[in-house]
Amino acid sequence: MRILLTGGCGFIGSAVVRHLINNTSHEVLNVDCMTYAASEDNVAEVAEDPRYRHVSANIVNGSEMQKLFEEYKPDAVMHLAAESHVDRSIDGPGVFVQTNVIGTYALLEAARKYWVGLEDEKKQAFRFHHISTDEVFGHLDENASPFTEQTPYDPHSPYSATKAASDHLVRAWHTTYGLPTLVTNTTNNYGPWHFPEKLIPLMIIKALQGHELPVYGQGANIRDWLYVEDHAEALVRAVEKGVPGETYAIGARQPRTNLEVVRKICAILDELVPSDKGPREQLIRYVNDRPGHDFRYEIDPSHAETALDWKAEHDFESGLRKTIQWYLDHPQWWEDINSKRYTGQRLGASA
Repeated sequence: MRILLTGGCGFIGSAVVRHLINNTSHEVLNVDCMTYAASEDNVAEVAEDPRYRHVSANIVNGSEMQKLFEEYKPDAVMHLAAESHVDRSIDGPGVFVQTNVIGTYALLEAARKYWVGLEDEKKQAFRFHHISTDEVFGHLDENASPFTEQTPYDPHSPYSATKAASDHLVRAWHTTYGLPTLVTNTTNNYGPWHFPEKLIPLMIIKALQGHELPVYGQGANIRDWLYVEDHAEALVRAVEKGVPGETYAIGARQPRTNLEVVRKICAILDELVPSDKGPREQLIRYVNDRPGHDFRYEIDPSHAETALDWKAEHDFESGLRKTIQWYLDHPQWWEDINSKRYTGQRLGASA
């Protein structure tokens, strides 16, 4: 299968690229315009493989996307390119609208124009797989049942609103034009190569540096965690096995409060690299909460597990330990980011 994959130098996208090249026979055209959160280092281990190619292009440019479809002639699309950090969407929502909404529209139109010209067999086999988030469903009360594929949309942040809009566009292109699309919604991912603006890498790096560990509110907000390499395997199963018009909610049944996550990071780091200043948990500081902070996300992945013959391999503790060890083994990667692109400052407090 020839796959046109967007956002393949980002966190989740690069995990999918590595999985495709290392574990399947598929070919990959990685379309990534290389924003602040992208890095060619993320895919360096597969960059020389003849089945892999990277093109620096912006999905918002419809004519450029159409040209790539005509030249590469993909059998499937895996659309992961997105602006994804909630805090950044609070500070500057415009780029989220451009990439997540306009970019998805441009990619859908390029795919549709290409798809209508395919021969019947290739037309039937073609897939447009849109990768989304559980944040489109809003938030859950403490005792509510987890999200499923039938949960109504109720986005609360500029980020989740733009992802919800893109999900609706993808489904509309299936219903209106017959384009064989499918959607996956997932929980919070974590793992290697995660840009350090997100909770887990940010806390790992700040703890290693001996800096204060800022926890929003009282740290009671709950997130459902999925190791990124498990997610990558699920996404590949979806593009291989997914049924057009279907939605698959992907998760690992690993909910934790933010405070539990930070405390676990401290405990593992104290074990692996003890600090002469004492337990790192003493670095935790409670700070003003994020505006509109959703209380809880959690997914019931039962349908995806059955339909895709997939189940997450890692529990949270084993996945977190592997993640922390990766950051310990790759200081140059995150130190370079700290010095040039992101110093760990708070984002999203401007509302």
